[in-house]
Amino acid sequence: MKKTIVIFALLILALLLVFQIGKYAMVSGDLKTEIVVAGIAIVFFFVGIYINKKSLQKQNTPSEEINHKKIEALGITNREYEVLQHISLGLSNKEIADKLYLSESTIKTHVSNLLVKLNAKRRIQAMQIAKKLQII
Repeated sequence: MKKTIVIFALLILALLLVFQIGKYAMVSGDLKTEIVVAGIAIVFFFVGIYINKKSLQKQNTPSEEINHKKIEALGITNREYEVLQHISLGLSNKEIADKLYLSESTIKTHVSNLLVKLNAKRRIQAMQIAKKLQII
């Protein structure tokens, strides 16, 4: 984060310097307006390329490996894990019940057990915890 702030501060400083040089050149009459505008456009072009290059870089993502030992340590059963996977897809209890051929109340029980085991209050929080623990 600090590196990004320093880079943007330096870019802003460079742009300010270009503007000041352009202003001085125009006041002194040594430079035409078109040349100043072209210089500023070139600077903005390279700044845009730099920012685009930085924004398109892939973020360092943690490995996609599922931590099966953590699943066992939490005491999550196979069926609860199936329900957790369906929750991660954004399915409702009814949709999960239809896919797993179970009743909706059974799914609610599994979701409730998952919330307790993951120490979460809501499904979204459970998903965040599961991703952090690399079990989903």
